Amino acid sequence: MRFDTIRRQRRHLAVARRAVVLIVVVLGSLMLLPWAARGAWLPPWGHVDLGTTRSLLVRSDGPSLTPEPEPEPAPGRLTGCEAGFERGPGRDAPRVAIVGASVTAGVGAGEPDRSWAVLLARAEHWDAVVYGDPGAGYVRLGVQHRGPVAAELARVGLPALRPGLVIIQAGHNDIGEPLPLVRSRVAQAIALIRAQAPLARIVLLTVFPGRSHTARVYQTDQAIVTAARAADPGVIIMDPLTGRWAYSRVHDMLHPTVGGDVQIALKVAGILRAHGVVPAPAGRGLVCATAIAVRPPPQPR
Repeated sequence: MRFDTIRRQRRHLAVARRAVVLIVVVLGSLMLLPWAARGAWLPPWGHVDLGTTRSLLVRSDGPSLTPEPEPEPAPGRLTGCEAGFERGPGRDAPRVAIVGASVTAGVGAGEPDRSWAVLLARAEHWDAVVYGDPGAGYVRLGVQHRGPVAAELARVGLPALRPGLVIIQAGHNDIGEPLPLVRSRVAQAIALIRAQAPLARIVLLTVFPGRSHTARVYQTDQAIVTAARAADPGVIIMDPLTGRWAYSRVHDMLHPTVGGDVQIALKVAGILRAHGVVPAPAGRGLVCATAIAVRPPPQPR
């Protein structure tokens, strides 16, 4: 009887332990649901409001924004917002394509029209297409799988746009990817531009400095730089990481604030001036910006 009693007690204890574990797991899951809803499971490039993708028409001579549907690129002609590049007299503003990741999409600033890319295009009076997907890279697809960079370039429709300048902002999200693959994808992106926009000058903004300063951060950055120069010796490299760019950042220490985007735009404009890229006459230029609707990352309490 004594041994039977001990065995029953042990069985009851095991059942009780399993019940406690199950209760802890369930309660923990319920506590984490609000975090998941706010985007707590997103990758380290920051918390974003995964709203609908938007196209914005931004006139360089004013702040007005007009929502536009995102068109599919059509060979040989411009559609949607970009069709405005060919309307009216004197439509001779320089055409520029800017593609990239979260910094181009406006993460940190909170809106695509506040990103460095839109600010730069407006200040330079360009006809510009800006396309950003947070999380995208030369390898990475991005939160809406609109990357990698080569896919973003394809969506811009370079043959119809005929840009004189193509700017790519990417690299941070590729940290940790196999370096041979990163180099291959960089060469692929440059080859695509050369094939579809042979007269365009190419600019690369590489890895932005964040919290991490491990060896693989610099290895990824260097892989992008060396692959780009090997693919096109005339490429203009802007390297925020090794150049130690200073700009105001939100608390994640990566994404720029509204003021930080202004600082980045001014920095890029200055480097472009040094390479002979000058602004167009004032009063010209339209900017078509397509990006995830974003909000600034939440500030810690």
